[in-house]
Amino acid sequence: MEDDGLRDDPVARRSPALYRFFGAVMARRMRRDFHAVRLARPGWPDLPADRPVIVCLNHPSWWDPALLIVMGTTHYCDRPGYGPIDAAMLRRYRFMARIGLFGVEPGRAGAAAFLRHGRRILADPRSMLWITAEGAFTDPRRRPVRLRPGIAHLVRRAPEAVVVPLAVEYPFWDESTPEALARFGEPVAASDFSGWLVPDIAAALERRLEATMDALALDAQSRDPARFLTLIDGSAGVGGVYDLWRRARAWAGGQRFSPAHGDASDKEGVSRR
Repeated sequence: MEDDGLRDDPVARRSPALYRFFGAVMARRMRRDFHAVRLARPGWPDLPADRPVIVCLNHPSWWDPALLIVMGTTHYCDRPGYGPIDAAMLRRYRFMARIGLFGVEPGRAGAAAFLRHGRRILADPRSMLWITAEGAFTDPRRRPVRLRPGIAHLVRRAPEAVVVPLAVEYPFWDESTPEALARFGEPVAASDFSGWLVPDIAAALERRLEATMDALALDAQSRDPARFLTLIDGSAGVGGVYDLWRRARAWAGGQRFSPAHGDASDKEGVSRR
């Protein structure tokens, strides 16, 4: 039987090898199901190596944990990654505890457990705690942004941490598969909120995340890949009869076929019709 202390300790339960394995699995999955995974410029934030990090992000999709573990196992591979998840979901998929997820029940007991686990994780200056702070799936255009109060309580109790807003969304551009887009906001030291009331901290975090989401919305609406760093090149093309016809047309014209719907040769073909 598993020791009670181990079962309640996300740090002890986490397996670095399994975390890396699932990062590779999710990267392959996103390569298959997305046209690309992109990070808005200027890209990765400059984070101090000797301080733990709280990433506060919006929660538009089921894909959020997959995107986070890919980011955590690539650019932040030297930082142990963690995140809260609904306790019922963790009981159903117990292996998730081995990749850094810890369960949170609804109500006061769950809030207390979230703070306890958060403080345990942030005791390690290398750690990175990713929190989908809206608490439920929420459209990325919904305003004003509202966060669950737990993150403000945690920030107040963890002055050693750095807090970074992260905006994510999954729009369709020119392909049959969507884009996975992300943008980091400016990091802020949790100690900057020293002496603040919890509602004031929450409001400040909401404003920072909302501004980051607004900036990403403009990036997404531009449909311009040059505004992003491409982290993963994924699938392209419509498939089926349409792509067979495009392939034949490229061959007849002595051109190399590209499955991307936005390819220059395809745009030429569209303009001629």
